Amino acid sequence: MSSLALTVNRRAFDLTAEPRTSLADVVRDHLDLTGTHLGCEHGVCGACTVLIDGVPARSCITFAAACEGAAVTTIEGLDDDEVATELRAAFTREHALQCGYCTPGMLVSARDLVLRLPDADDRAIRVGMSGNLCRCTGYVGIVRAVTAVIADRRARGIAPELGGGRTALGPVGSGHGAATSDLRSATAAAIAAAPAASITIADFTPAATIDQAFEVQHPPAQVAALFNDVAAVAACLPGVALTNAADPSRIEGEIRVQVGPIAAQFAGVARIERAADGLSGRIIGAGNDRRSRSSTQGEIRYRLTPQGEGRATRVELSIGYTLTGLLAQVGRSGLVRDLARRLVEQFAANLERRLSGQEISPGGAVGQVNGLALLFAVLRARLPRWLGGSSGRGG
Repeated sequence: MSSLALTVNRRAFDLTAEPRTSLADVVRDHLDLTGTHLGCEHGVCGACTVLIDGVPARSCITFAAACEGAAVTTIEGLDDDEVATELRAAFTREHALQCGYCTPGMLVSARDLVLRLPDADDRAIRVGMSGNLCRCTGYVGIVRAVTAVIADRRARGIAPELGGGRTALGPVGSGHGAATSDLRSATAAAIAAAPAASITIADFTPAATIDQAFEVQHPPAQVAALFNDVAAVAACLPGVALTNAADPSRIEGEIRVQVGPIAAQFAGVARIERAADGLSGRIIGAGNDRRSRSSTQGEIRYRLTPQGEGRATRVELSIGYTLTGLLAQVGRSGLVRDLARRLVEQFAANLERRLSGQEISPGGAVGQVNGLALLFAVLRARLPRWLGGSSGRGG
């Protein structure tokens, strides 16, 4: 075994691996970046394609030790990449994927063509993608998708990049000897700095929105006063813990979620915006989960309306979110809505207790959100409707 220092997706890693270990095995088995797929393991099928110094390379036939000093980017590192985002949309639009096994490598190779080719030349695209094999699509949709992105970018005046990131002759990643220790130290120091500091709180358009409402038996002024207390609100939210709430424009914290075997701990930042009367506002934030390589943006808009001659308050919530990464694959809209409703019910119950001066049970708000338990609750609620519907059809 030997020590290995790698920079993958702009993060520095110190690992221990056999000298013969391939880059594909390191990113999959050591770094849990399983978006890099293994097919033939002979450098033929292209499923394992990653970027080394910005250039596509077969990670299954590349020794990880040869990548010291190089910048490695896997498909997970292209989540926010402009070209990759356009390609993902085009692949969906043109039905360019079926089982999806080849898709990560296809996207990495296609991104290189989008950057390099001066125009959407069908033959050049087919030649450029010939190193990526697909057993499902027949390639027609893939070629159409790449063609569409290249044509659209050139029409927008985005010129091709000479060499597409290639800065030296020779094999991809060549020119790197022993990694420069100063560079690794600087990278590690930057990453070691507070991770939440690198997360920006930007406005966004949610991919999904869920509207919920509930009523508490306390006047709006009292509810508004509690909503002004960031720590008190966080204590009512299942799975939420604050790490820094001194600045309302940049609150740092985390939320823990577990759905079956998948556990996530989103660390992120948020800001709070309130109306002058305190009866409405918005909480907007963003966060990342390192383990699942998932990212989320979300916002909660709230409005407090007097009920019963001002003795009670109706709390209206509009929850919008966008989720990318592994957890997005289990985010079925129907279940997400039911789970959100259960979470809001827990929040409402904790809010009522807090307003009444009661203590919140430790497992009710501070513990992580157990999605499996919530899922069973959802199934219990839906089962009578399903059985009732089946009985009705059978009769």
